[in-house]
Formats: sequence, structure tokens, C-alpha cells
Amino acid sequence: MRILVAGGISYDSIVQLDAFPPPKSQTLFSKGYHEAVGSTGAGKALNLNRLGFDVTLHALVGDDTPGTIIRETFAHEQLRFLYDPDPQGTERHINLMDTTGGRISIYATYATFEPEIDLERLDAEIASCDLVVLNIINYCRWLIPLARQHAKPIWCDIHDYDGHNRYHQDFIEAADVLFMSSDAMPDVRTFMQSMIAQGKQLVVCTHGRDGSTALTQNHEWLEQPALTTYAQVDTNGAGDAFFAGYLYGHAQGYPAERCLQLATITGGITVTSPQLVHPEISAAYVEAEWQRQYG
Repeated sequence: MRILVAGGISYDSIVQLDAFPPPKSQTLFSKGYHEAVGSTGAGKALNLNRLGFDVTLHALVGDDTPGTIIRETFAHEQLRFLYDPDPQGTERHINLMDTTGGRISIYATYATFEPEIDLERLDAEIASCDLVVLNIINYCRWLIPLARQHAKPIWCDIHDYDGHNRYHQDFIEAADVLFMSSDAMPDVRTFMQSMIAQGKQLVVCTHGRDGSTALTQNHEWLEQPALTTYAQVDTNGAGDAFFAGYLYGHAQGYPAERCLQLATITGGITVTSPQLVHPEISAAYVEAEWQRQYG
């Protein structure tokens, strides 16, 4: 299966803390620090590629040192990396992580909101792919008419959508499959039901340590507890790995319950590594873990 992953790459500074500080002036000492390629597009593309998909990732990258590191990183990956230049420079995040897996993500610099994009090149990519993973980066909404024109299914992760933010609306309306988290939405089941009523094929919601919930187009509710057997090191990228694990199961024709279990495994494996993508992730490894945990 050929997949186009559109949008979402950054260069991140990751700071480990015992606990998030109270809102006052102070000096803190970290438990650890590292820098890495990050953001939702990179995480999804790398995981999908290592799970056996033919992946193209498109994103914005600046003409700067972080941009050079990103380009060099993807030159060593077995996927196709396309980018358009961002005149504002490469997006950078500062992620504060506590020992419970919580994260405060600070956008230190942002991608250009309305960049110049080679839409003709992306139109060709969409025409030749089997599925579009559309991230909620502003320019990605320009790809919606192209995906519709070529009748390509759209999978979209709306993250911590609160049920009201108009920014997300184009992506929600366009998606065939929606992923999200319950962090900012207290009544997530009502929202999920409304999405299925509007014709979505599937809605999946993650709840961090409390596992995940899925609602299929057949109105079947599925609940999947989180796995507690994986030692937590760094939760960055877990949601993107979860997304990739579900899509892997879907591509194999597995039932939704098994897809949700595979997603739980890929997300769980990811938190055991400080890297955005666990170095051992592969289809064979994930299948073996499924047999060990659920088979």
C-alpha cells in the first residue's frame, strides 16, 4: 500500500522533569535532555514505513541547521521525503515531560501558516497513492480537494480537539477515518456517535493511560485497556505509533478489535524508547508482540 503523509515535522528540544513546575519564577534542573526530529507527520511516516508501507512524507523545512538535520535524517530512511521551503525556518518545539508521561509542548517557532506549496507535485503524489494521511497543518487543507478529486480515502488525526475549534472543521468534514484524544473533550462518545452518523467509517479515541475507544460504522463500540507491561521512558510519538499500528492492522484486513490491539502494542513499544520511533518496530515484531499479549 502506498501512503502519502502530509504535514507535520519539527526539530524538538525534549526536557525531562520530575514534575511540571508551578506557575512562578524559578530555576529548574532537568532529569535529562535531548534533541530530535519530531512532530506528528514524522512520527506517523516513520512508523508506517517500518511496518512495511510504501510511504511518502511531505512537510515544510527551513533553510537552517535544524532543517539540515531533518533532511539528513530522512536521507537514511527507506521512505520518500518531499519538502517545500519554509521562509520562517524549521518549526521547533520545546517538550517538557514529567515522570507520569505528561507533556507540555511549547511551539518555540511556527511553520508558515500559508506557505508556497508545489501543489502540482502533490497532486501527482495523491493520484499515485492508495491513502492520504492528512495532518492538521494549515496548508494540508489545500490537499482536500485533490484527494476528493482522485477519490482517495483520508485518515486524519485531530489530536486534542475540543469539539468547538473551527480550525479543525475542514479536516473533520473531509476525513473518512478520524483519530483523536479525549484530553480536551469531556463527552467524547457523543461526538464519536455524531461522526459515524455523518458517514465516517471509523472513529478512534485515545485516553492515555486509560486505553482507547473505537466506534465502527456498524455502531460497534470497542474498549481497549492500555498495556502496563511496557516500561515508560518517553511518551513522545506514542500517539503516532498507535495510529500507524491501527492502519497496519486495517491494511491486513484484520477486524477492528485486533487493529486496536495492534495500535495499543505499537504505542506501548514506543514509550520504552527515547526516540520518536522505536528502533525495533517492524511488522514481524508487532505481530509477535500481538501473539504474546493477545494471541
